[in-house]
Amino acid sequence: MRFIPVLALALSFLAHAGDVEDAKNMMERGEYAAAFVQLYPMAQTGNADAEELIGSMYALGLGVERDDIRAFEWYLRASMRGHAGAQSGIGWYYEVGRGLTGIDLVRGYAWYTISAIGGDPDAAISQEEIVKKMSPAQIEQSQKLVKDYRAHLFPFE
Repeated sequence: MRFIPVLALALSFLAHAGDVEDAKNMMERGEYAAAFVQLYPMAQTGNADAEELIGSMYALGLGVERDDIRAFEWYLRASMRGHAGAQSGIGWYYEVGRGLTGIDLVRGYAWYTISAIGGDPDAAISQEEIVKKMSPAQIEQSQKLVKDYRAHLFPFE
């Protein structure tokens, strides 16, 4: 009897994974409003892929009004669940200061580094570019933040 809740949870996860793919297909067809309707409930329940896609939609104004503050927050939710693409998005927002009170190269570099650790292939390029704008002290501070986040985001490394 104890396996039934686990099985139900696993089947629910698999169903949601297909829903995210369906929403991605809708986005590729330009059906952004329909994709948003499909993604939003999944994002609300903690699906990192859905959260990242919602963030992208707000960042680019796809099916919703462009809103950098909301985009950042959705990317942040997905980032804290280990989504490498969203982590790069957070790094970019900090690097350029869009939707924030200003540029924060320390946090931007930290999030690009975390994204690279998580496997985002573009993160290394972003790291190379942002580090050119940073002082050694900023790089050191950023590395401290990476160390703080690393155990939380990559507990099994």
